[in-house]
Amino acid sequence: MSDATLWTALADPHRRAIVALLLERPRPVGEIVEACGLSQPSTSKHLRVLRDAGLVRVRQDAQRRVYALDPAPIAALDVWLTPYRKLWNESLDALGRRLDEAAGEPSDPPEDPTPKD
Repeated sequence: MSDATLWTALADPHRRAIVALLLERPRPVGEIVEACGLSQPSTSKHLRVLRDAGLVRVRQDAQRRVYALDPAPIAALDVWLTPYRKLWNESLDALGRRLDEAAGEPSDPPEDPTPKD
């Protein structure tokens, strides 16, 4: 599975909704169909894309197929996003300081690295 496959699978809003549902707990297909408001064939197609990308696992439970999120690909995406998250946080902190200054509020002074006893 490639990073492109993961990004492609997560690009669709219906598939992201399915991933969010499975984040709560494993679910049978019928629950996913009902929660997403899609047809059963459409839901099955989305689940197949997620399964092919390695994002979900499926197990047979009597007559039902139960889908669960596989955390490994999500963890890999998180590692990839780490340097960007730092960049975003720094930019958001700077924006927050500017907005505080524009509103006339003093910005937080830089933290003193000296430990206080």
